[in-house]
Amino acid sequence: MSISATLIGILLAILLGAMSPGPSLAVVLRSSIGLSRRAGLATAAGMGVGGLFFSVVALAGLYTLLASVEWLYLALKIAGGAYLIYLAFKIWRDAPHSVQASTDGELPAQSLKQSFWTGLSTQLSNPKTAIVYGSIFAALLPQHPPVWCYVVLPALIFLVEAGWYSVVALCFSSPLPRRLYLRAKKWIDRLAAGAIAALGLRLVASDSGPGL
Repeated sequence: MSISATLIGILLAILLGAMSPGPSLAVVLRSSIGLSRRAGLATAAGMGVGGLFFSVVALAGLYTLLASVEWLYLALKIAGGAYLIYLAFKIWRDAPHSVQASTDGELPAQSLKQSFWTGLSTQLSNPKTAIVYGSIFAALLPQHPPVWCYVVLPALIFLVEAGWYSVVALCFSSPLPRRLYLRAKKWIDRLAAGAIAALGLRLVASDSGPGL
């Protein structure tokens, strides 16, 4: 298999993972619908940087450390789950608070920096993602890939992760989804908070090893 075909296979695997439901998707949806299009895009950029980080970690072989040092993986798993639970608490707490749209229909957005950080921290909250990236790379990349792969592959993964979540942000930040969100903000936010909290609890309580 040529190296270009290998890269395509890796990028497709990463894209399918990004498209699967999870806390990352929930956070981008909430930023896009509940805040603004720019907030959603900033959150998507944070997701992309998180994917870039995990790809660099995988290329450096550091995922092997997580797979072999059980206590380190356990500590990161608990920290990641605790962050998701904290994020869910914040969303639940703010759910009853009303949000007023401006005259042009755009909801007041939190700072783009905060939206970016929310996306990045959510993406980095699950250490198993590093194992997934490492497993994909180990299965598809040759043992000694060309040097340019170490630069090009992380950049392409950033584009895949940020690109997919940007599409989500653009699709769900239009006026109709925003109006529907405003009508049922309390219950939509609490539903999102419950889903994120459940994922956080599942991450903390999971007894599966890092290699699974």
